[in-house]
Amino acid sequence: MDFTANEVAEWMFNEVKSAGILYQKDAVSYITANFGEAFIYISENGNQTISKEVKKVFKKLHGGRAAWERDGFFWGWH
Repeated sequence: MDFTANEVAEWMFNEVKSAGILYQKDAVSYITANFGEAFIYISENGNQTISKEVKKVFKKLHGGRAAWERDGFFWGWH
């Protein structure tokens, strides 16, 4: 089954909304295992990260209610 960036972003949105926090490393692991590697890429720093398309949809979904914590590499719900 092929998944879309919207489905991945919806999972992220539901996860951070219900748990209050979503660590990038946990999201990358879950997305890779459940949606496929197509939604993950290697950043210029050599780290696995979530595709820009997924993050773009995720940002629209949360509408500013989730904030990226740069130092901790997680999104927090507020």
